[in-house]
This record gives sequence, C-alpha cells and structure tokens, in this order.
Amino acid sequence: MNTKKISYTGYLFLAMIVISCLASCEKDLANKTYGTFSGDNFFKTAADAKAAVSAMYTGTMEGGNGGWASADPSFRAQASQTTDEMICNWADPLWARLNTLNFTPDFYDNTHHYTQLMPMISEITVYISKVNTIAMEASLKNRYIAELKALRAYYSQVLYLYYGPVPIRLDAAQVNNLSSPVLPRPTKDEMVNNIINDFTDAISVLPNAFTGADYGRFSKAACYTSLLKLYMQEKRWADAVATGEKIKTLGFSLTPKYADNFNISNKGGNSELILAIVCSPTSNVNYNDWLNHALPPDYVDTTGIPTDSWGGYRMPWKTYDKFDQHDKRLGVLLQKYPVGFNANGTVKFRDARAGGDIGAVPVKFGLDPSKTNSDASSVDYPVFRYADVELLLAEALNEQNGGPNQEAYDLINDVRTTHGGLPAYVSGTLNHDQFLAKIQNERLFELWGEGVRRDDLIRWGLYIKRAKDDGSTFADDNKILYPLPRNVVNQSNGIIKQNPGYN
Repeated sequence: MNTKKISYTGYLFLAMIVISCLASCEKDLANKTYGTFSGDNFFKTAADAKAAVSAMYTGTMEGGNGGWASADPSFRAQASQTTDEMICNWADPLWARLNTLNFTPDFYDNTHHYTQLMPMISEITVYISKVNTIAMEASLKNRYIAELKALRAYYSQVLYLYYGPVPIRLDAAQVNNLSSPVLPRPTKDEMVNNIINDFTDAISVLPNAFTGADYGRFSKAACYTSLLKLYMQEKRWADAVATGEKIKTLGFSLTPKYADNFNISNKGGNSELILAIVCSPTSNVNYNDWLNHALPPDYVDTTGIPTDSWGGYRMPWKTYDKFDQHDKRLGVLLQKYPVGFNANGTVKFRDARAGGDIGAVPVKFGLDPSKTNSDASSVDYPVFRYADVELLLAEALNEQNGGPNQEAYDLINDVRTTHGGLPAYVSGTLNHDQFLAKIQNERLFELWGEGVRRDDLIRWGLYIKRAKDDGSTFADDNKILYPLPRNVVNQSNGIIKQNPGYN
C-alpha cells in the first residue's frame, strides 16, 4: 500500500530489504532463513510491529510489476492475456505464449508468483510469532496478527489457484530451521483448510472496513470476499452463498457511476470498493501504469493531461462485440478514441476497427489530473469490488438452487442496470443454463481488466476451450495450472512433485 496512506514512511528501509530478500530467495528456495533482517533490537515496540506488517503488504504488488500491477507478471495482465479479454500488439513472444497457454517451468511469467510469494508467506509466519512476543496494547497486537494471517491466507490462495497445493510451513520454528526436512506438497483439502482457518481467525478480529490512514489494509469484508472467491472455485455453493450473504450485511453498495471506481474519485475508497491498492505517482512499487500499457501512442487527452502511451493491450473485436452498444461501461472501452482536435475545435477521433487495429482500446482507468508523472498514476487499483460479490453470489444461488431465485435476479440486475444502464432481466424467464450464460457475460462486461477472467473461465470449464478455439496447439487440461519453478522441484530431490504435463 502507499507508504503515506498506511503510515510506515519511517520504515521504508524494511520494505526495501524485504524486496531484496525476495529476489535472493529466487536463487535458492529450499534453504533460506527468514526474519534475519529484524535484528536484536527489532520487534520490541508497537511501531516495529506496524512496520513489519506494513512491509508484508508489498506482496500485493509482488515487488513492483507483478501482483495487482499491470505488466506481464501481474495477476491483472495474466488473467486477461491467457483468456479472451486481451491480446497484445507487442512483438515480444511472451505475449503469444500467455495467450496460447504455452507454459513451461522455465517461463518467468509462469513462475513469478511462486518465487515472489512463497518466501513472503514464510516471512509472515515468522512475523506472526515475533509480533506475538511484543509488549503492546492487546487489541492492536491482535489486529496486526489478524492482518498477517489474512495476508498469509490471501497469498496462499493466489498460489493455490495458480499452482495447486504448495508446501507452506505454518510453524515459525521450522521456517528458520535449515535442517527442517523438505515438505512435500499437501493435499488439496489440507491447503484449502489452512487458508480457511487463517481467514476465519482474521475475520474474528478485523473491523468490517478500514478508512483514513489505514485504508488499503485487509479488513473483515476483504477476508470474506477472498473466501467467497475460494468457495466459488471449489464449487462449494452453500458456503459461497453463506459468505456472500455475510458480505451483504456489511454496508457496501454500487457506485452510481462505473468509471468512478477507476478514476481519481476512487482515492480513499467509496461505497463499492472492498479492497484497493493505494497508489502514488512517486512510489517505486505502488503506482498505477495501466494506461501506459493500454493507450495508443497517438491518444490525446482532451483536457491536456500528459500521457506516456505504449499501445500494447487490446480487447479482441470478437470479445468487444459481445457488449450491447448501449452499455454505459463502453465509456472506458473504446472503438473510437481521441487523437487531437479539428480545425473548428471539435475533438478528432480515430476508429481503431476501421484502421485495422487488432482490438478495442481498454482504457478502464482515468488519467491522473495531478499530472505529477506521465509514467505513473495515483489512481488506486481496485482489488475487490461489491459488484464482483453480487455477481458471484448470484451465480452461487443459481448453482445451489438449480436455477435463479428472485435474489439472484436482483443481484445481476443491480449491476446491469446501475453500471450498464441496460434493461433488467425479468424474473422467471431464465432457466439455470440461460442464467449462467447471462452471468458469464455480465462478469465480462463488468470486470474485464480486473484479474478475474482466468478464474471465471476455469470455474466454467471454458479456459482450455477458449485457447483451443483460438488455435492454440499447446492447450490441454494440464495448462489449467502453472508449472512450479524447475529449481524448486530439482532442489527437493523429488520430494516436491511437478504439476502434471510439465518436465
């Protein structure tokens, strides 16, 4: 999170050391002592605890270009580029590899999440034990430990969804004991239960939401939302419904204007944002550079805000054409975009389709009116939105009941009418399969570019089909999961098994 917002400015050195530690861990993941930079004089005060917890939030951006950022190693880009959401103009073959699911254990974009988050999870396990020893106000200590457990659960969940069960140590003594035996991969149920247990512990302590200087931290609502997503992927519909209903009681609602979730109006939060990455144009890690990747080089902002446009990302026309042309959300997804002014002062537009471009311009985010940095924006990155929750809950209700009930209609219609400005679906007119198809489309229209499409297509059994339909010769069911890094498997002497289909 932005160091100014969560008030650990005086401890930036700690976050930097964490990042350096993570980089070194990529070279040898099997033997590493964690928490070594804390020193004998650290973990003595409440300020030390806060600094340590804050530093662990750097995992949400995986040190910079990954996590919830916009570049190729990020959740956001990979959820788009490995699905029907996005394709890329750039010639670098990595983009074609992502789109065709040409995955290998030596492909950086496949292994990045593992090499970044595994050591951070171990770091968190050590920090939980160390914070617990600090003499400080009990409720604040409990909150910090709850945040750490929420982060451990969240990072573990990311790894689980990309790689399947992975060997995570939950005992700090074992983490720091270099003679501890290599852990084999756990069962699916073991890892899922560990994630649920950490989230459950955190939920019992954390507030419904954080505001002010603490905005951007994991809250009760964020934990519930992550749990909802886990239950959906596991197809535990009853648990998903129960969790979604709990989120409904926490006071969130849709913003009247869709675009306000993605422009400067989102600073400090709104009624819809459940969790966000607080961005700053002067940060080395937490900055928003989506528009650099998305805007064409000839794009001109008509208000005069400078842009540094690289023109890479596009939404394929066949995906764009699924949208109703009256959908208000197309205001941030453009076939025609501004390139300057005509002689009479009117805005001059270029038609990307007529010009032969490979897809529509995925603007999504607003420019930063502060004009501080054309390469980096302070517009926050949403992680969880209430619209996502409403659509997931509607889907879960449809699955649980074998068809949509009134609540399911109300949920999808809230998103469709409020943000899309489109007519509501009439209750009782759709069966299970028809309603699911509407959910599948609505999640595309509402959530494109927000890092959810990969999970959605996997859950619906469409992830591999999409790649095959687009001509991939690499796509098979083994590509649902990424491969583990080759060195992790090799260093374990066969104890840690590679995912099927990779060698």
